[in-house]
Amino acid sequence: MLKVQDLHKNFGDIVALDGCGLTVPRGGMLGFLGPNGAGKTTTMRALFGLVRPDSGTITWDGEPIGHRERLRFGYMPEERGLYPKMKAHDQLAYLGRLHGQSKIQASEAADYWLDRLGLAERSTDPIEALSHGNQQRVQLAAALIHDPDLLVLDEPFAGLDPIAVETMSEALREQAAKGKAVVFSSHQLDLVEDLCEDVVIINEGRVVVEGRVTSLKDAAPIRHLELELEVEGDADELLATLDGVRATSFDGRRHTVLIDADSDLRGFLARAQDAGRLRHFSYTTPSLTDLFREAVQ
Repeated sequence: MLKVQDLHKNFGDIVALDGCGLTVPRGGMLGFLGPNGAGKTTTMRALFGLVRPDSGTITWDGEPIGHRERLRFGYMPEERGLYPKMKAHDQLAYLGRLHGQSKIQASEAADYWLDRLGLAERSTDPIEALSHGNQQRVQLAAALIHDPDLLVLDEPFAGLDPIAVETMSEALREQAAKGKAVVFSSHQLDLVEDLCEDVVIINEGRVVVEGRVTSLKDAAPIRHLELELEVEGDADELLATLDGVRATSFDGRRHTVLIDADSDLRGFLARAQDAGRLRHFSYTTPSLTDLFREAVQ
């Protein structure tokens, strides 16, 4: 289990981490979220000794993390860390050797991950000849080549097409199912909500929300209301009569409203029926995107 407790880190006058913490058990997948500059990358780098915290603790299975433990970790940085002129297979095999694999083990692992991630036919291409999405796949393979116990991914889905997203998502699910601990950051919150049971949201270096996604949504003080109205007059005037409105949007067909959880909808729905026709109505817990906005704004 990975446990990060009360991390603090300043870069001069800039406070990067202000008590940040998270826990990821073996077999768990944690979404590590926050706006740009919140401290996500600094936290991830601290796990690998690339940033030294001013204070706080980082442990794996209850023990301090050293070189031996880090050899069993896999890291996918947001900024690509591959040799552009090296062939994909040779690159992966080389990284496997650095993690202690034999020449045969590293070559076989490179073949496996290139095939698993749909790159078998590009194995002899130099990295610089691959598209952005395929380079992302090689970068993920580089993090997985040595069968790590902990997988740490910084924006792994950035710039990927839907097929690549599905391939990478399935690979992460497989790793968690095998008992590996997985933590990744992403601004694609719909993917995080689909993949992760648990999330940690940080802002300005501090944890502002943490817990199970389902529990956080159920306990949130807001709800998600979706309406399709045919009314006489201005629908916005009708929506203005609804109490507890925090935000509204309209896609040309349906109105989406973020409202307080304790808002009384019965009177509003009655007015909507009187004003015209209510064609569609849904009332649900907020999305992870809604929770994120509430937490960091």
